Amino acid sequence: MREIRRKEKAIDEEEQLRILNRALYVTIAMCNNNIPYLVTLNFVLDNDQKCIYFHCAKKGKKIEILEKNNLIWGEAMLDFGYLEGECDHNYASVHFQSNVTFIEEFEEKKKALELLIEKFEKEPEKKNKEYLTEKSIINVKIGKINISYMSGKKNKKAVID
Repeated sequence: MREIRRKEKAIDEEEQLRILNRALYVTIAMCNNNIPYLVTLNFVLDNDQKCIYFHCAKKGKKIEILEKNNLIWGEAMLDFGYLEGECDHNYASVHFQSNVTFIEEFEEKKKALELLIEKFEKEPEKKNKEYLTEKSIINVKIGKINISYMSGKKNKKAVID
């Protein structure tokens, strides 16, 4: 992989993972017959496995493309706004390459859904009881992105907590 040109903006893996933990969405690019396609997904980072989980419909364009070619490029970005008077933007971003696989194993699907609910819901325990039924877990499609390459950069003023 090509290294980041602006070395002063490069960030280490720890900061990259913090960005992935804080970001609400990732955008993934895929390709079918040399035609690019992009989708934005809500997601969760599994910090133990350093993988990304997302849920989606069982059918659709994204699924059709990934079944033919599961190689993706992704990005997560934190936008802290334009820096007025400095002709600059305050941001932090992570780019990654991977293959997408779809999880079939019940316990891993359940874990992915629990992580997603914990990230997005104010009362995750309540929503887990409400939404995580055996039927719902069996019927949901869960994508898994095992990151094989990752790089990141940020504006010098960006603070990632």
